[in-house]
This record gives sequence, structure tokens and C-alpha cells, in this order.
Amino acid sequence: MTNQNQQGTTTTQLVLAWGFVGIPLVLGVLQTLVNSMKLFQ
Repeated sequence: MTNQNQQGTTTTQLVLAWGFVGIPLVLGVLQTLVNSMKLFQ
């Protein structure tokens, strides 16, 4: 028996999910790089 009412993930949901995770990740990496550059000056 299969369920015919299955729905996939929409593009909007994927963009929001990646943005929710990706934006803070990128900001954290950039902040780490900026702070690590202070060690080499």
C-alpha cells in the first residue's frame, strides 16, 4: 500500500533552510578570519 499524498520539499523551503544555516556560518567564518589576521600583523 502506498501513500499518494506525499509532497516534496519546495524550492522556497530549501532556500530558507540553507539561508538559516548558511548565513550565520559564513559570518562566523569571516569573523574568525578577521580576528586571526590580527595575530599576523
